[in-house]
Amino acid sequence: MMMKYNFDEIIPRRHTNSVKWDEATEEDVIPLWVADMDFRVLPQITEALHRRVDHGVFGYTHVPKSYYDSVIRWFRERHGLKGVEPEDIIYTTGVVPAISAIIRGLTLPGDKVLVQTPVYNCFFSSIRNQGCIVEVNHLLYNDDTYSIDWNDFEQKCSDDRVRVFLLCNPHNPAGRVWTKEELQRMGEICLKHNVFVIADEIHCEIVMPGYCYTPFASLSPDFMRNSATCVAPTKAFNIAGLQIANIIAKDPQRRERIDRVINLHEVCDVNPFGVIASEAAYTDEGAEWLRQLNEYIAANYIFLRQFLAERMPQLRVVKLEGTYLAWADCSKVGLSSSELAARLLHHHGVWLNDGEIYGETKRPFLRINLACPRATLAEGLRRMAEGIDAL
Repeated sequence: MMMKYNFDEIIPRRHTNSVKWDEATEEDVIPLWVADMDFRVLPQITEALHRRVDHGVFGYTHVPKSYYDSVIRWFRERHGLKGVEPEDIIYTTGVVPAISAIIRGLTLPGDKVLVQTPVYNCFFSSIRNQGCIVEVNHLLYNDDTYSIDWNDFEQKCSDDRVRVFLLCNPHNPAGRVWTKEELQRMGEICLKHNVFVIADEIHCEIVMPGYCYTPFASLSPDFMRNSATCVAPTKAFNIAGLQIANIIAKDPQRRERIDRVINLHEVCDVNPFGVIASEAAYTDEGAEWLRQLNEYIAANYIFLRQFLAERMPQLRVVKLEGTYLAWADCSKVGLSSSELAARLLHHHGVWLNDGEIYGETKRPFLRINLACPRATLAEGLRRMAEGIDAL
């Protein structure tokens, strides 16, 4: 009998050392900022963790063959990523450390790494912390979605100093789920100009109705060899605190260089709970939980659009194809995104991310986390409307 999961459940998270809920200095803040969900995890994950806790000994962890098998099977059967072998997988503590390690292993200081802005803010620090230079291919904002400036993309890739393209698929915060055709064209341009692709695909499980995530490496053997894919169950299954992620790298020489940096950076050990939770997540039960989760987030997105149309017509939300992070154009409000976000936080108790941290400097945007019970989202939006009405 199919279990019905209750995503409307309010789970108190204050005073649990939650970054999302306990970081604010103001009392009673509604946090719609960091990419962390407020939903109870898949029951099979909790049950598996309870069994491990009951053992009572938590020493250094050996990652078993069953872990690799679960990752390979999940991405092959669910997403069509074929040809991955256990030796192609490097586990580590998170996708951000993974990205940093790949950049460090495959570039030299002064090399350029291409990104498509607006994009996840940690991309910038991962590049600069390795001594590399951020090269930008600005996405084109058209009506209520983003597209790629192909002439600029190829021009940037043709620069001999651009050694790596850091792809975000699905894209955070632009909300795009790149099509096979778009990924194919990006991959061909990168091959033509000898640019290696790092595919951050951590949001791959959160896709809206009518859209389909395609792993970049699944499109051709050449793309697989010319890329390293970073994936994790942490975003989709709400287990980021367990710190587990995987790098899938087919080319043995590049994989060896990446693995060396993983060990040099000492992010080569993971805790037992991350391994166990991953195996429990990548199951048929996990797939059904995700199906219901995606339905709920899609309904939250519809609720958001309706609320904005009725109460905050000054804000225009970009079409959401993937992730649970809505991207709202605030150009008609008359403040910068950082000014607006600060005002909403300090005077109205709702915490959002401002668009400037994602490299969006042309117009003001706010990022809104939809992965929460509808009642929480409604209260956060009510406070936003109150704040904008007060301007």
